Amino acid sequence: MKTHKLIFVLLVTALLAGCTVGPRYSRPAVAAAPMDAYKEADGWKTAQPSDQVVRGKWWETFGDAQLNALEEELTVSNQDLKIANARFVEARAMVHFNRASQFPTISTTPGIASLHDSANTPYLPATKNTGDFVLPFDLSYELDVWGRVRRTVSASREEAQASAGDLATVNLSLHAELAFDYFELRSADAQKQLLDDTVKAYRDALQLTMNRFEGGAAPKSDVAQAQTQLNATMVQDMDIAVQRAQFEHAIAVLIGKPPASFNLPASPLNLAPPDISVGLPSQLLERRPDIASAERRVAEANDQVGIARAAFFPTIVLSASAGLEGDSITNWFTWPSRFWAVGPAAAETLFDGGRRRATSQAARSNYDATVANYRENTLTAFQQVEDNLAALRILGQEADQQREATASAQESLQIFTDRYIGGADPYLQVLTAQTIALQNERNDVDILRRRMDASVLLIKALGGGWTAAELPKTAELR
Repeated sequence: MKTHKLIFVLLVTALLAGCTVGPRYSRPAVAAAPMDAYKEADGWKTAQPSDQVVRGKWWETFGDAQLNALEEELTVSNQDLKIANARFVEARAMVHFNRASQFPTISTTPGIASLHDSANTPYLPATKNTGDFVLPFDLSYELDVWGRVRRTVSASREEAQASAGDLATVNLSLHAELAFDYFELRSADAQKQLLDDTVKAYRDALQLTMNRFEGGAAPKSDVAQAQTQLNATMVQDMDIAVQRAQFEHAIAVLIGKPPASFNLPASPLNLAPPDISVGLPSQLLERRPDIASAERRVAEANDQVGIARAAFFPTIVLSASAGLEGDSITNWFTWPSRFWAVGPAAAETLFDGGRRRATSQAARSNYDATVANYRENTLTAFQQVEDNLAALRILGQEADQQREATASAQESLQIFTDRYIGGADPYLQVLTAQTIALQNERNDVDILRRRMDASVLLIKALGGGWTAAELPKTAELR
């Protein structure tokens, strides 16, 4: 009869173990976005299916062998990337740790002792010596009646998925930062080459004024003006070296090398921004690892609400103990030496001063915060895409206008130089034309730099070819 009662209790508790308290999870709604096109894509030349499409090694779309080599070094040697990978491995380990609670804990503490009773112990027979040989096996298993253990395991899996998203975000950000710094450095090389050529041209102009002054065809002021123009340009030329050095040092750290041991030979920027397929706005949420990570943390926070709710209900633990105990080694392993005990136990907190209620409220507030963070991330993602689409579209138009302005400035400089040589104009006209031409030439280089930077930032804003399907599946996190 007692055995029947025990079986009945176990069946009831097993049935209750299917219950789960707390809210069911559903992905939070986000601000509606247009499904067909981005606002700033009007006039933007999107890549056709036959064009280069952003994929895993998105930096290869720029067609720069040196950049490709540096990006590969970053993948292997960057320390921040190694930190993010270690955090992901740690999160996966926590899944294993929490999943262990779904199984019983079995332990044993065998012991051998020689016992001697006190001769002065009351109500006992005369003193005797005995042995105590024990081989126990203890089992403890928490019946997951309210889903606390299941939700804990689920939360750890969602955190592991979020960590995978974090790893992908760090990977994308670091590769984008390297490409950004690389194009900044190459732009500095282009500016340096331009200023080097300009310094040479200004030296020739200075020599021209000196010759005319010595021949009595020009005043001393022309020489002074030409010398001032040359010196000022030489200062600009040297100043470019500061910017270049800083970008070179930043690239060295990104690829895991000390700046002192890294050197990147000069090579002026002469690439064209690639055509980039931006896809549809409705696809963006599945292409951004930071958004996927934020959404997984919303799911984790939802599980934490359920865990806090489960604390209001009793904890039911099934305990069992069995083994062999004898007073000598000769009867230790005999059938009469067996012992066993089994049965469930319930524990319930009757009063805790509001601790569980506060924990539940904190969990709900944390859930609200993660939802807001997720929605903010989605808005920021749409903004970043729109910003860089607008930048590329407008800068493309600006580049065409700037090329025309530069050609006009160079033509104007040649005209005023010829007129000065012929004595028709003062040297001030040449100085003005030189300044305008140099500024326009530098604008040419700067606009190309901004277009390349915007291309990198657009690819980053689009997720760099990543998709949410790359997150580890729940079945893989066991």
